[in-house]
Amino acid sequence: MKFFVFIILYLTSLTSIYAESTSPSKGIIATSNPHASKAAKDIIDKGGNAIDASVAVQLVLTLTEPQATGIGGGAFMLYWDESTSKLYSIDGREKAPSKVNENLFLDKNGNKKRFYPDAVVGSQSVGVPGIIKLLEETHKKFGKLPWEDLFEYAINLSENGFSVSPALNSILGYLKPLKEIEPAASFYFIEGSKGIKKPVPVGHILKNIEYSKTLKRLAKYGSDDFYKGETARLIIDSLKNDNENSKMSLEDLKNYQIVWREPLCRKYRSYNVCAMGPPSSGGLTMLMMLKIFESFDIKSMGPNSIEMVHLFSEVNRIAYADRAYYMADSDFIDVPVEGLLKKSYLEERKKIINSRSYTKNISHGNPKGAEEFEKNIDISKPSTSHFVIVDKDGNAVSMTSTVEGPFGSHLMAGGFILNNELTDFSMLPELNGRKIANRVEPNKRPMSSMTPTIIFKDKNLFALTGSPGGTSIINYVTKSVLGLIDWGLDPSEVTELPHYMNRGNYTELEKNTVLENLETELESLGHPIKIQNKRSGLHIALKKDNGYIGAADPRREGLVIPIN
Repeated sequence: MKFFVFIILYLTSLTSIYAESTSPSKGIIATSNPHASKAAKDIIDKGGNAIDASVAVQLVLTLTEPQATGIGGGAFMLYWDESTSKLYSIDGREKAPSKVNENLFLDKNGNKKRFYPDAVVGSQSVGVPGIIKLLEETHKKFGKLPWEDLFEYAINLSENGFSVSPALNSILGYLKPLKEIEPAASFYFIEGSKGIKKPVPVGHILKNIEYSKTLKRLAKYGSDDFYKGETARLIIDSLKNDNENSKMSLEDLKNYQIVWREPLCRKYRSYNVCAMGPPSSGGLTMLMMLKIFESFDIKSMGPNSIEMVHLFSEVNRIAYADRAYYMADSDFIDVPVEGLLKKSYLEERKKIINSRSYTKNISHGNPKGAEEFEKNIDISKPSTSHFVIVDKDGNAVSMTSTVEGPFGSHLMAGGFILNNELTDFSMLPELNGRKIANRVEPNKRPMSSMTPTIIFKDKNLFALTGSPGGTSIINYVTKSVLGLIDWGLDPSEVTELPHYMNRGNYTELEKNTVLENLETELESLGHPIKIQNKRSGLHIALKKDNGYIGAADPRREGLVIPIN
């Protein structure tokens, strides 16, 4: 329970940098950290493209946003190649080591472990990282600048240091186990009065020499260093030092491969909305919701109206009920994508909705092609990072990356945090005598909620969107699509919308917003209500007047930079 308390406290304590670009420019950069945005701009100014800039962004975010993302984790990327008018969908999600089994998160009595710290902290939760392989493979195929040139900003920042942000400082205050785990403890905490460890303060210049060494090896040797060389050895040593029976091996690192998957696209009104397919549940769940919304006059409903909040809640619950049963790594199970998106199926599911009252006990449906599984035991947390880039030539990237977290497994190797992504699997392998689709299995990718999205209008790029936020990501991104298409809002207006959702148990209303005024009326419709802080991190680019405008979510510390 303490873990959830610190998340709530963390969310209430942040100050943010808010940036937007309202005058159309040739391209746009929007990331969650000013240094990352500046690194991308530096690459573009040197003649690089969106893929080159994405490499620089992720290397910097590993340093400045270690609580959320890093090269010790995984990512999904959507890439639009303007010259060929082709959209690519690249899966750099972490994989379970080959020696794990489905009982990974069960104790000796067969009961699921306590999530934090028992399941999260330590080597058992670490999946084989995919980000470096994703960045290298996409750069080989699409990049313009030399690979080593993309590392300069991150190396300099590692060696010269960066100013600790309020977000980084704040979350460190609530992660007690991190204070006791080296080298993170010495790196992110300083000794205060009476020997009590305190988080590095806001404004403290934090250097990371070990990370700069890793970056120099990666710049010189590429992914071979990460998966076969010195960095690979550092990763395995870190895991073995934590637990000599750690499941991950050098062979697991050596065998890791990204997957070039088909983008998952569907029409929404006159637009084509494209996202990641499984193992992400994000795109599929979002598209289910959008196809149901399509039969409603969303435009006539105010974004913060009682009608919209009620409808969103009902549609949300329908889609999440199916998500819990049928979504997982499509390389291991037959995810019924076509069945879940079939018009007749969604028309039947839509009949559940009552416009005048909250529907009790919404259960999963039975889409065509579905296997029989039990409900996923979902425990993922609201960390992660997202960015969008459109370069001068119209190439575009929407990428979401993560170490799970906050601060992943709390283990470090080579100056970067190792993920705890295996906790995105169901902790229980089966329930009521039936297997769970998203159970732990060797070499399997855990189900994700990451939802990088690109929208097209008349086969031309229209908008890019995405967000961090755990299982809430799907709702943040879905509502951003409604904002851009149905309500005709600019990116800054979309990011400022207060959040509401219902992932199955209660209707969540964002704290300290106008939504709190709807609480009594929603309760009269039967909604169980929770007023909560929300930690979206939407980054959006929108085509406008032959150029692009963009916005970074005011709830985080992002920066938007126009490209001219």
